[in-house]
Amino acid sequence: MTSPAASSSPGAPVLDIPPVSVTPGGTASTTLTVRNDSDIVEAYRLEVVGDCAAWTTVEPERVSLYPGTSETVTILLAPPRSSQVRAGDVPLAVRVLPTEQPEAVRVPETTVHVEEFRELRAESAPRRRRGWLRGRYRLAVRNEGNCPVRLGFTPAQPGEELKFAFAPTELKLEPGESAEVGLRVRTGRPVWFGTPVTWPFTVAVAELEADAEAGGGEGKDGKGVKDTKEARERPDQDPVRAPLDVEFVQIPIFPTWLLAVLAALLALLLAWFLLVRPAVRSTAKEAADEAVQKKPTPSADLNGQTPVTGDGKQPGGGKGTQPGAGGAGPGGGTGGGGGGGTGTGGAQSSATIDLQTGGGQSKTGTYTVPAGKAFGITDIVVANFQGDEGVVTIDFGDRKITTIALETFRNQDYHWVTPISITESQTVTVQVTCAKPGTPATGRQAQECHEVLNVSGVLSDLR
Repeated sequence: MTSPAASSSPGAPVLDIPPVSVTPGGTASTTLTVRNDSDIVEAYRLEVVGDCAAWTTVEPERVSLYPGTSETVTILLAPPRSSQVRAGDVPLAVRVLPTEQPEAVRVPETTVHVEEFRELRAESAPRRRRGWLRGRYRLAVRNEGNCPVRLGFTPAQPGEELKFAFAPTELKLEPGESAEVGLRVRTGRPVWFGTPVTWPFTVAVAELEADAEAGGGEGKDGKGVKDTKEARERPDQDPVRAPLDVEFVQIPIFPTWLLAVLAALLALLLAWFLLVRPAVRSTAKEAADEAVQKKPTPSADLNGQTPVTGDGKQPGGGKGTQPGAGGAGPGGGTGGGGGGGTGTGGAQSSATIDLQTGGGQSKTGTYTVPAGKAFGITDIVVANFQGDEGVVTIDFGDRKITTIALETFRNQDYHWVTPISITESQTVTVQVTCAKPGTPATGRQAQECHEVLNVSGVLSDLR
């Protein structure tokens, strides 16, 4: 058997596995010669070990050889295009295990050179930002190549009205590593009125030249950016093939709808000062003048005599008596008395009807207006504090006021601007039909339904 980088039996030739280079995403192959230097027929099983084992195969994986014969097998390498397959030299070993003499195992080795490839994923979050003067963005960058890269960022905007700031200004990413870069965009002047203005711009994410620190090619801010003829001719080696398209939408300080509102307010103010205010002031002045010119007509002076005007006439047009001149004394003239009527004014009054009704029963409570009285009802309050279930009906005299389901309320009140009047011997009637007693605040269900009606108003004498 032949094995490189390992000793073999005396007299056996030593053959090496030739070094090989492979590009991730592609394939490559090399060979290994196995020789049987023993005196018996031997079978050999071959298997790849080491870092390349996941993407390397041997064809065939098993060979049988007569004494003194050899066979060449093919080693196929097919690394995936992934950041997990790092660029550089990777050891490759093949274990050759004899079946009859397993102690004579050999592990020839060689070196596989994994070529570099660059692949970069970048996106802006968000792609569009709205603001008055400035906007903030996040650039998410991921190195999907198999070698470390140093990246720089170059913004571009037609007209150069925008200012840009990156934090950090450059990145170094290992294979498979992700990072975020903050981008701040600022415009030079605000937009006061009108429609929003859209400022499109681009951000190029490119690899920095390796010799930039040593004073090589100059790029933005003194950093060299890879822009070679080879990179342009081989786009698969360019980390970012196209710049990111981003937009900043500058909105006006005062939107259009605000201008419409301000114009409407200004029109209202002008209408007030030019039309409404003069009319209000004129009406108020006329009312004040009328109140000043209007004088009351008193019935007597301090001495009990009827006052007279300057021409000796009473204010009512009759002839008055001059002080000291004989005439009718106080009370001597005929005058109208107080306004006639059939009764006196009333006073506020209220009455309460308290009803307790057994379950499944009906009960009626009444309040009767006293004789010679009239009751002008303005307010009623119905209390169902237990939460009973059933129906309550309220009547004023022969007039039904309302019927309410008890389960729909705990306290209910009604009020009238114009009193509802009932006279002597008429009644306020409350009829309760108890379907199910409720549970008061004590938490124990009551034995009976319990409702209270309070009726308020003015109780006056009949005229």
